[in-house]
Amino acid sequence: MTIRVLLADDQALLRATFRILIESDPGMTVVAEAADGQEAIDLSREHRPDVVLMDIRMPGTDGLAATTDICSRPELAATRVLILTTFENDQNVAEALRAGASGFLGKDVGPDVLLTGIRTVAAGESLLSPTATRALITRFLSTPDEKPLTPPEGLTALTDREREVMALAAHGRSNTEIAEELVVSPLTVRSHVQRAMTKLHCRDRASSSSSRTRAAWSRPARTTADPAVHELRGRVFGPGSRCVHQPLRRESSSPQKIHA
Repeated sequence: MTIRVLLADDQALLRATFRILIESDPGMTVVAEAADGQEAIDLSREHRPDVVLMDIRMPGTDGLAATTDICSRPELAATRVLILTTFENDQNVAEALRAGASGFLGKDVGPDVLLTGIRTVAAGESLLSPTATRALITRFLSTPDEKPLTPPEGLTALTDREREVMALAAHGRSNTEIAEELVVSPLTVRSHVQRAMTKLHCRDRASSSSSRTRAAWSRPARTTADPAVHELRGRVFGPGSRCVHQPLRRESSSPQKIHA
């Protein structure tokens, strides 16, 4: 299936460059180009793209406002937003993810990384560039502790096994890793995840991250990943968030990705 991409950037030269790159991949096509946020909203409603490649700083309606609008429309539930910007600071990253963006990359990424990023978000997964990841962790570490968040009422609909599976998923475990720990098959784990997402009214695995992170509070985490990142999930990606960062591997220089 061809991935349909909408480009949103106020610089015509960059849009032309992105178009050439994207259409060099036989599995992708550019369906429209927008020069500002409002045009991105209008063209998204018209073309229903799989992915919107969104700049942040544009005249009039900026990329963050456009992302909020696109991600809030039920008729665009299947459209994912991938932020591509020069400004990878903590404020922009946090606001973009809270607005509903499925990914955040800098404009200095290579062609292969950009194309992989488009495929990743089109598949319903999420990713952050290493710079964006560091910005969020720095933001978290510099923020004074606040009172703990309370789990949303929707979690009471989960069975004990579903809660256990989602708690492990919130700590970055893959379906295979969860299956090994719980001594069940990966298919069984996938079924639990899908049922839990349905009960939590999440449209995809990425959108379940905020809720499943809170589910982890009821079960101590058995993981060796960075504890700062675990707490970051509950502190930075607040209620209503549809995107979350995968546990950081310190030696990695590639965008951080959540596996389906």
